[in-house]
Amino acid sequence: MIAQNLAKIHHRIDAVKHSQEVTLIAVSKTKPATDLQQTIDAGQRHFGENYLQESLEKIETLKGQDLIWHFIGPIQSNKTKQIAENFDWVHSVDRLKIAKRLNDQRPENLEKLNVLLQVNIDNEPTKSGVLIDEIDALVAHFENFPNISLRGFMCIPSPANSASSFAKMSEILKKHANLDALSMGMSSDLELAIENGATFVRIGSDIFGKRA
Repeated sequence: MIAQNLAKIHHRIDAVKHSQEVTLIAVSKTKPATDLQQTIDAGQRHFGENYLQESLEKIETLKGQDLIWHFIGPIQSNKTKQIAENFDWVHSVDRLKIAKRLNDQRPENLEKLNVLLQVNIDNEPTKSGVLIDEIDALVAHFENFPNISLRGFMCIPSPANSASSFAKMSEILKKHANLDALSMGMSSDLELAIENGATFVRIGSDIFGKRA
């Protein structure tokens, strides 16, 4: 069933007219490693996790399979070391302090950690993320970080505003010619996100089923 669900998502992605490469991230929070293994056997390589302790257990269980791990949840300062040591991408950097800690704690024997700035695109008080008018100043600081690489932006828009919010994110990325990644779009709105330039879509329940 999980492999069939994965195939359906790929079909949805392929059905959208787009010129950019789109990578599917299977959002596997709360799901056991056995479920992830089913998607791995069907060709899935990118996984998104929100909860650090749970994800570290899965990373250990599934090691040696050439997987790419994305941390997509809120980041507390006391979690940055383990995130820097175990993940390939971090989508939820929302302040300079976190970026600096990830840079300082990235092991030298690993490739640069790819990071995205989380943008609070609809200026919602309940969501974390950088406000639009804060982006340029924050981006400038990344030139000083040798161990992390700023690649682009992530957002979780208000469902009522998805289309306009995705379009705004596309314009933000275009202003930064050296950046190339947009993480946006989930099960309900991945087509809209891809039409507006998403390079990562984050899909959970439509692959793994509803969470308990």
